[in-house]
Amino acid sequence: MPPAMVPGQRDIEPPTDLDRMLHSIMGRVTLGISPVSLALAWADWALHLAESPGKWQRLAEKAVRKQVRLLNHAAPASAGVACPPCIEPLPHDRRFSSAAWQQWPFNLIYQNFLLQQQWWHNATTGIGGVSSHHEQVVAFVARQLLDLISPVNHIATNPEVLAATARDGGQNLLRGAMNLIEDWDRERGGKRPAGAEHFRPGHEVATTKGTVVLRNRLIELIQYTPTTKQVHAEPILIVPAWIMKYYILDLSSTNSLVSYLVDQGHTVFMISWHNPTAADRDLGMDDYLKLGIFDALDAVRAIVPDQKINAVGYCLGGTLLTIAAAALAGKDGTLLNSLTLLAAQTDFTEAGELTLFIDESQLDYLEDLMWRQGYLDSRQMAGAFQLLRSSDLVWSRMVNDYLLGRRAPMTDLMAWNADATRMPFRMHGEYLRHLFLNNDLFEGRYRVNGKPIALSDLHMPVFAVATETDHVAPWRSVYKFNLVAETDVTFVLTSGGHNAGIVNEPGHPHRQFRQTHWPAGERYVDPDRWYLSTTAVAGSWWPAWVQWLEQHSSGFAHPPSAGAPSTGYPVLGPAPGQYVLEQ
Repeated sequence: MPPAMVPGQRDIEPPTDLDRMLHSIMGRVTLGISPVSLALAWADWALHLAESPGKWQRLAEKAVRKQVRLLNHAAPASAGVACPPCIEPLPHDRRFSSAAWQQWPFNLIYQNFLLQQQWWHNATTGIGGVSSHHEQVVAFVARQLLDLISPVNHIATNPEVLAATARDGGQNLLRGAMNLIEDWDRERGGKRPAGAEHFRPGHEVATTKGTVVLRNRLIELIQYTPTTKQVHAEPILIVPAWIMKYYILDLSSTNSLVSYLVDQGHTVFMISWHNPTAADRDLGMDDYLKLGIFDALDAVRAIVPDQKINAVGYCLGGTLLTIAAAALAGKDGTLLNSLTLLAAQTDFTEAGELTLFIDESQLDYLEDLMWRQGYLDSRQMAGAFQLLRSSDLVWSRMVNDYLLGRRAPMTDLMAWNADATRMPFRMHGEYLRHLFLNNDLFEGRYRVNGKPIALSDLHMPVFAVATETDHVAPWRSVYKFNLVAETDVTFVLTSGGHNAGIVNEPGHPHRQFRQTHWPAGERYVDPDRWYLSTTAVAGSWWPAWVQWLEQHSSGFAHPPSAGAPSTGYPVLGPAPGQYVLEQ
């Protein structure tokens, strides 16, 4: 795929092997984060702050007011008088929700911390002249440093840890030390977290019956065994993200989307991606299209001939599927019956906090790191995701595992999350540059086989699902598909995050969703106005999706046989196949 021409794009000299070697060595120390990118952000913030004496004055005034608030609260609180806190945690911050934090002196400790946290947010934001990206980076780094010194993370300032230590005679700290040693040993040996061994694909998870009907260098294609006498005529092809193992959509029997679809009378095919090694370093986005989606579509069409296909894409898989659908629109617009996008972005200008790690300096550094390895390691990638929610994914876990000495029970979703994959050098660089950095897909510059594609060429009905607390694909970013859509769109916003919002089986408590259908040609409604005017419905969005699929079905047929040996698609073995087991 030739590089897209972006306005203002410069010709960059190819990096030398010496430059790349230096950056790759440094990248192992910095976990793939460019120190130059951080320094540029800090300099932008610091220099503009230095020439803003009015901002200094406001910050000084805020500091004094916050200390006065704390002192006014301290007097009655220390005397045992019931009084409301002088500052409340943010709605998503549950670190201080325990009743123990409301007792003196811990109530003053945590409220002082929250006041300081609020002050640093004011100090790192709202300074004229600082670029939006650099402001976000500096504010993010400040949050990470503040999380590091949070009173929750230290024995002497955490009342829950002190109480557990007194109650258990210090046994909690001993258990925590043993947990730490076990985790260190597993990390050093490249093993999965404790308890993940009880969730093995093909045994406890990924157990829906099926057969592998295609295997090439990049994918296995699984055809699931029907459980009904009649099936909907149009088969479903699911394209998961290659950043994850496919069985996020086929976890346990109680929360498997695949099993749910099969039981509703659908013929389901699933792509299972190969976990790349250094030998796959030169696989690019075009290879993922050709060997992934296009080869899978050919197989489905051979096994279920003369039928259109309901295509489903999750996360990056949804983005790639959208690219494929737009490319097919120019030559075979009758292949796809519908398009379902699950937490998938097509515009990347507001792609959430992941964009903190996306700029020219960062990508240049990351590409040099991948150049030496041939891929982006799953641990390096997982580190970036954990930083985005460090208070929940890092520090909360450390407090529970190492200070309180109690591990959270391993679940199927947690075990899947630890079963990560690698990203090939060429593909990941192309993906980040063309989509995240340059936004080529949304702006009509993305090329397939040398020809630009346009999302406005999509004319099949679309069912788009976003999740309310998604930090990977924020729902307002997913919603932007409506800006370019020239087809029927059904948009669903469900409660939950990037994974839990999609794995949202019927009967799951405390779930709700909003749903709207816009016919082709309908006027655009901005996301905030849409949210306020749309009523939430209790329950899972799965039944609503199945009903939508039925509305776009041509009827029922006898289930197809497994594979099509006469056309080159024999049964190669049982599901879940071989690629899902690759580490």
